[in-house]
Amino acid sequence: MSKPESDAAAPVSAPEPEPAPEPVSQPVESVEPAGATEPAGRVELTKPPVEPTPGAAPEPAAVPAPAEPATGAVPGVAAPGPAPEAAQGPWAPPAPAGPPVADPWATPAGPPAAHPWATPAAAMPPPFDPDRPRATGWAAVVPGAQSGFQPGFAYPQAPTATNGFAVAALVTGLLCMWPLALAFAIVAMVQIPKRNEKGRGMAVTGLVTGVLGAIVSLFGVIGLLAVGVEAEEYGDTPRGPKGSVQIEELRAGDCFNEPPLSSGQSGESASIYWVLVVSCSAPHNGEVAGSGNLAGRGPAAYPSTSEIDEMAERICGPVRDDYALDSWLVPDGMEEGYYYPSRVSWASGDREVTCTFQDNTRTHTGSVHTDRTKLTRAQRTYLDAVLAYNNALAVQPEGEADEEPTEYRTWAKTMATASRKEVTDLSATGIDWPEGARAKLIELGAIKLDAANAWDAAAKSADVETLDREVGKALALSVKSSKLAVDIRRELGLSTGEQASEIRV
Repeated sequence: MSKPESDAAAPVSAPEPEPAPEPVSQPVESVEPAGATEPAGRVELTKPPVEPTPGAAPEPAAVPAPAEPATGAVPGVAAPGPAPEAAQGPWAPPAPAGPPVADPWATPAGPPAAHPWATPAAAMPPPFDPDRPRATGWAAVVPGAQSGFQPGFAYPQAPTATNGFAVAALVTGLLCMWPLALAFAIVAMVQIPKRNEKGRGMAVTGLVTGVLGAIVSLFGVIGLLAVGVEAEEYGDTPRGPKGSVQIEELRAGDCFNEPPLSSGQSGESASIYWVLVVSCSAPHNGEVAGSGNLAGRGPAAYPSTSEIDEMAERICGPVRDDYALDSWLVPDGMEEGYYYPSRVSWASGDREVTCTFQDNTRTHTGSVHTDRTKLTRAQRTYLDAVLAYNNALAVQPEGEADEEPTEYRTWAKTMATASRKEVTDLSATGIDWPEGARAKLIELGAIKLDAANAWDAAAKSADVETLDREVGKALALSVKSSKLAVDIRRELGLSTGEQASEIRV
């Protein structure tokens, strides 16, 4: 930093060079001004002049040292007027030796030195030229030039409004209205960046819920279609294929094929709406024995399964006995069944029960119906006499005698009564029995009476061992009577049926 000109010392013109003084061989005492005292022993010596070297440039004249400022003068500021002469005498400072010292505050001669932190000239941008094409984009910006707010590049405005379609997409998505949620979400995703609005998160949520809803609905439709196909295949729908009839349209004597049960349904509680009616001479798995009405036989509300079973058996038992009087004509596997109203049809007033014989494992040909008009008096008497015994035999308890002693005692009492009644009916007078059947009937009556006594002993037994022994004895007599019945039926002209052939084994 250069010193201001106002503070610089005034230039002093160099005096004309004088001839060099003659050299002296010894020092000359200096002349002191009058009145000055010099301490003893103090001698002022002067330097002898130096001979100039031939050919060398003359030494510049020495610039006299600036005078001490007077009292009251400001240091560093030159006093006005000509510079005073150098003080003489012993107190004057010695004359400077050599060339004069440069003023440290003076402006240096020559071009100014480069600043160590200054940008090099090669790195400086070229001067502005309006005709020169300018680069565009961020590549044209000098690094570090973009800081803070730039007048030509305004900051983007923050979104303030929320997109309405985004809100609608979120609401419809949460309400499982997936078609609307998808539509609103797509519109919102398009509008939000264009309008600089809020709501992208809601739009994305609506889009996700809409997609999930669409997937769930798709699986639901596939499931419904699968259920519909299964229902049409297995007869779980009210309308069946061509040639089918609904259950309530069946009549006594109709032979039919029941559709296979759908998965998850059991034969005892299957929901069947229709069946295919076929000729009884064709293979079939079911035959209608008749129907009955449950009105007034149970509660007004829809009954439980056990109540339905009890009411249906009370109705269908006599109906099946009258339809198939000869139980030996019912093939093995054809079991007693029935159809009862569903909960919906019960609420509409339906109380009809359809009684059937059915085999859900295989088909049969022929009818189990017994036409009474085609029977002789001896045939009708025999079939009516053995009916009660056969019905009682069919309700044997499922477990063993030692497991269900009470049930077996009750059943034994019923069997004793049925056995004696059969003997009484077969002993009726006025029946024209065939000669070959008469002796067999007498033998059959004796066996039935022995069985009745065994049943009585079982019903009155006090311990399980006696109960089990007497029940076994009575059942053995029943098997013996059944073998004898085959011969009697043959003499009477009745069919031995499939059951008779199995009894022979």
